[in-house]
Amino acid sequence: MPPKHFLQLNDFTRSEFDYLFERTRWIKAKFKNYELYQPLRDRTLAMVFEKSSTRTRVSFEAGMNQLGGIAINLNTRDTQLARGEPIEDVARVISRMVDVVMIRTFEQAIIQRFAEYSRVPVINGLTDEYHPCQILADIYTYVEQRGSITAKTVCWIGDSNNVCRTWLQAATIFGFNLHVSSPPGYELDRKETLGNDNLRCFADPHDAARGADLVTTDVWTSMGFEDEATARLAAFEDWQVNADIMKLARGDALFMHCLPAHRGEEVTAEVIDGPQSAVWEEAENRLHAQKALLEYLVNGKIA
Repeated sequence: MPPKHFLQLNDFTRSEFDYLFERTRWIKAKFKNYELYQPLRDRTLAMVFEKSSTRTRVSFEAGMNQLGGIAINLNTRDTQLARGEPIEDVARVISRMVDVVMIRTFEQAIIQRFAEYSRVPVINGLTDEYHPCQILADIYTYVEQRGSITAKTVCWIGDSNNVCRTWLQAATIFGFNLHVSSPPGYELDRKETLGNDNLRCFADPHDAARGADLVTTDVWTSMGFEDEATARLAAFEDWQVNADIMKLARGDALFMHCLPAHRGEEVTAEVIDGPQSAVWEEAENRLHAQKALLEYLVNGKIA
């Protein structure tokens, strides 16, 4: 059978996510109790980085080690990819030597081409279009702290980037309402919003935040857009998540951020370091959710 990949959130069904969340809970409990659990002994994960990373590398490398396997870090500058070797050839070779591959790159097309020629599962560690591992951890964090996210309201304030687009996929899969507010010129593409009954777009971020169960954001200038930083600082000035924004959300609303964060820009220190912030649990859950993902892709469902 062809391998199962995780290239965007839509690659999995709701029932698969429910299974992953239950495995995440179980695996995390094992970790917290210092109980050894190594279902991936003698298995190897290849991590291919075209974009630099902190949380993605540490969470995947530590997670694979904790599951008993080995993680190999490959920077594209240090491989034949930097010398023009076709991505299809790299996929054919690497997938004969390892059991699973994680790629963090720019274009979604790159990871799709790799997956097409891979004999093993491929995981999207981040592309310009999607960031499914982040939203996997984010939704698990909400479920862990507040219960089901179905029929709740998630408010996204800021750039309609890869994380925002993945939240849009999640809204349809999990059946929650997504409120999005972005500055003019930085909104979701109209083609992405058509026919999506779970989405509402707002010109004013305060309107988007009213009644929200979860407020989340990202940096104003994502990796690869550094030359736009000055223009973005001016454009996003009124799209900061601050105490006034959080007061409009529900009293028990959580705040999340995929990190790294720029305090004083997209979020104030008062919010990210405050009592409603789930940012640090969210970051830790990248580790546990990805361990469940690795186990599922390599070993299949555990009865």
